[in-house]
Amino acid sequence: MRIVEFTAGTLRFLDQLPAAAPGTGFVWVFLEREALESEASRVQQAAQSLGGSPLLELHLKDLANRAHPSGYDYTSVYDMVIFRRLATEAEVRSEAQGNEAAQGALAAFGRIRTRAVGFVVFDRLLISVHPAGCSAAEAFIQRFLADALQSNGLSAAARSRLPTGPADLMLRMLNMMVDSYLELRKELGGQLDHWQQQLLVPRSRGADWGALMSARSALHTLEDLCEEQNDALQEWLDTQQEQPAPWMPQSERDGLLARARDVIEHIQRVVHHARRMEHGAETAVQIHFSALGHRTNEIMRVLTALTAVFLPLNFITGFFGMNFEFLPLIHSARAMWAMLAAMVAVAVVVLVVFWRKRYLARTGR
Repeated sequence: MRIVEFTAGTLRFLDQLPAAAPGTGFVWVFLEREALESEASRVQQAAQSLGGSPLLELHLKDLANRAHPSGYDYTSVYDMVIFRRLATEAEVRSEAQGNEAAQGALAAFGRIRTRAVGFVVFDRLLISVHPAGCSAAEAFIQRFLADALQSNGLSAAARSRLPTGPADLMLRMLNMMVDSYLELRKELGGQLDHWQQQLLVPRSRGADWGALMSARSALHTLEDLCEEQNDALQEWLDTQQEQPAPWMPQSERDGLLARARDVIEHIQRVVHHARRMEHGAETAVQIHFSALGHRTNEIMRVLTALTAVFLPLNFITGFFGMNFEFLPLIHSARAMWAMLAAMVAVAVVVLVVFWRKRYLARTGR
């Protein structure tokens, strides 16, 4: 468990929990989910001494639940937000070991795996529970302490980037998590476009139907995840608007609400992109079958035309092939050549008629 104290324009690491929250700042306590059970007493101590109320046992179980969906809950003292972030490449590789489908054609869509991150927001305390090796907390520590690690204090630019409160810090981490979804969309879109091009070629053998179906399932999962995230953040935003903190200045409250709306807008962009890619996958399937149907119609048209050409020829040969004693022209020396010329003429006439009516015209693949 790590403890960071934010005070007026600066921050510092603490080895022990402070006796009380700073009057002009807040305390951030973050730990890994695997350590939550062993550190539960210290977490409750921090919640009681710095936040004013211990965490409910139900909320502790929710924070320890790896499979918990994105959601929002609250009490009269604190708010709890659970948000599912995108899994890192290392986490995806560890899960994909031995799974050839995930490592092959589904390399990009296999990255749509998530981890639950929990936040408990008090007035002067933020408790965050992360999965093992989570980069979200470390990324913010590195961002805030880049100047402090090189000098005795923070520069003016670093002070301006410090969060103003627990909710502000939570929203900044949520925004970074959502941006990881936005960064993934280019890779997903490029791979999906490649599959679509393969599907649009009727004779192509590179079209991977299993990969496309799995991609559609992954996109549907991503859409559901983002909708849960949107609902959780929207409920938190509605609560902040309906029950604003009495101690928070209006300017700080306006900035907090603006940041929350920005996070929600980013989530909606991810939802829109996922729906567009899912629609594109479905359109590719429909166009693929339309192309196959068009090619089948062309083949049937050619076969029908050839059948129509040979139909009168078959009638002529069938007529003169009947076993009757008296048939016209059967005893003439020139009859065979005359009938051969007639059959060629009939075939040429039929072909010309079909060509004029574009029955034999080439319309492309």
